[in-house]
Amino acid sequence: MPYRLLNLLLVIILAINAPAQTGQFRPQLHFSPTEHWMNDPNGMYYNNGVYHLFFQYYPGGTKWGPMHWGHATSKNLLNWKEEPIALYPDSLGYIFSGSAVVDKNNTSGFGKNGKTPIVAIFTHHDPVGEKEKRKDYQVQSLAYSLDDGMTWTKYAGNPVLKNPGIVDFRDPKVNWNKKISKWVMTLATKDRISFYSSPNLKDWTKLSEFGETLGAHGGVWECPDLFPLTHKGKEYWVLLVSINPGGPNGGSATQYFIGDFDGKNFIPADTTTRFMDYGTDNYAGVTINNTGDRVILIGWMSNWLYAESVPTVKWRSAMTLPRELGLKEVNGKPWLVSVPAKEVARLDKNDQPRGEEKALTKKNEALKWTMDKGDSGKPGWTLSEGDSLMRLHFDLPVNDFNVTLSNTKSKTVVGFDKESNRFYIDRTEGGIDNFYPGFAKRHWAPRISTNDRISVNLIVDVMSVEFFADGGLTVMTDIFFPVPAYTLATLSSAGLQQIQNLGTYRLIPTAAK
Repeated sequence: MPYRLLNLLLVIILAINAPAQTGQFRPQLHFSPTEHWMNDPNGMYYNNGVYHLFFQYYPGGTKWGPMHWGHATSKNLLNWKEEPIALYPDSLGYIFSGSAVVDKNNTSGFGKNGKTPIVAIFTHHDPVGEKEKRKDYQVQSLAYSLDDGMTWTKYAGNPVLKNPGIVDFRDPKVNWNKKISKWVMTLATKDRISFYSSPNLKDWTKLSEFGETLGAHGGVWECPDLFPLTHKGKEYWVLLVSINPGGPNGGSATQYFIGDFDGKNFIPADTTTRFMDYGTDNYAGVTINNTGDRVILIGWMSNWLYAESVPTVKWRSAMTLPRELGLKEVNGKPWLVSVPAKEVARLDKNDQPRGEEKALTKKNEALKWTMDKGDSGKPGWTLSEGDSLMRLHFDLPVNDFNVTLSNTKSKTVVGFDKESNRFYIDRTEGGIDNFYPGFAKRHWAPRISTNDRISVNLIVDVMSVEFFADGGLTVMTDIFFPVPAYTLATLSSAGLQQIQNLGTYRLIPTAAK
């Protein structure tokens, strides 16, 4: 076949495999707004077979502005439908972050004619008070819905929790607590967390504070969440606290504490500072209300260092894929793990590796690397060509490895450095990076597991990679902006490895716009 004809055929194949896009860098698996600015996920709940995602939204531009609550719905956590704006600013101020609960027992009294009220608890942010440099310009308020989140009525008695004089008094996350048969609000109060209780969502009593001298304090504490998880028959309580700045790789990130909540106080099991995700692009994540025994989290896939400057035109930012949270024990201590929610597996085409990768899956046999050495100078294997939507998994003995996502101009590398016992995502050559001077960096994460093999699960979606190692003990999320989109994935290693459970999957777009 003539060389030119062969090149033309290759271009056609790549074009067929690439996802259809109406906007450059538009993710195809993750939720992103059709247009305008988005940040924190808010008020997420599940009811009557539908997941509801609310989010901080500014319909007037692609940079942060007067905050509204945007709204999207899904029946499977994957295919999202953007709904009309749920909450608009009013005389009390902008509508900042918060949560929503399914008030099954109508403790609030908002329910009528047998209809279960959905109650949103959010921060009213008064821009006038902020400009006047008052300290009480943030308060907590309510809105309720009797048609499952489609329309909302703001409570006439707002605010329900006034500010005692604390700058950064915000982001209420509310859950029903069985121990005390009351609602418990977990609230960010500048450099610590404050807990409040209420029998009816309207009248709140302060319980306690936590964190003044514990955890990372490189920035303001935000977007907390408190929930129980059971491990080996024992109940633990997990407290999430987002911090901005002060993340382990710069900018915003989410730390967590494990301990006990006795209905009044949160008592940490130890003083270790842990982060839920060591990448730079998972922030303000909170859990979905009313999901039963499952604990599912969605985060904002960006970073305050550069969120307003990323090179998208019509829209700004996306959410992470949904993640299921659990606990694992390492050296006798529980650690939080997060893995893609089980629904994510449905993105795989037939949930089977393609033929050539399936042939590589050889348990208990060493793979013979026959491919020429790539850019890393180490033996490697081409895992995928023509796909900017893919999932990859494998496990191997503890040793150096890297997965390189690339096109003809740029690359992002995900890997492990045995000498330092750390994972990394390297986007120093990842594509467009001139919008922020610190964007093109290598980000590091500690390996927490002590097993003698490393397991890897990696999901790529046009402008992001979500990396889960060792069953979710170490997690990293990074975004990037390659032109054109990455269409090649290669796996390289420091030597002959016993690779097991190797598979790559083409993923089905769910969020094309």
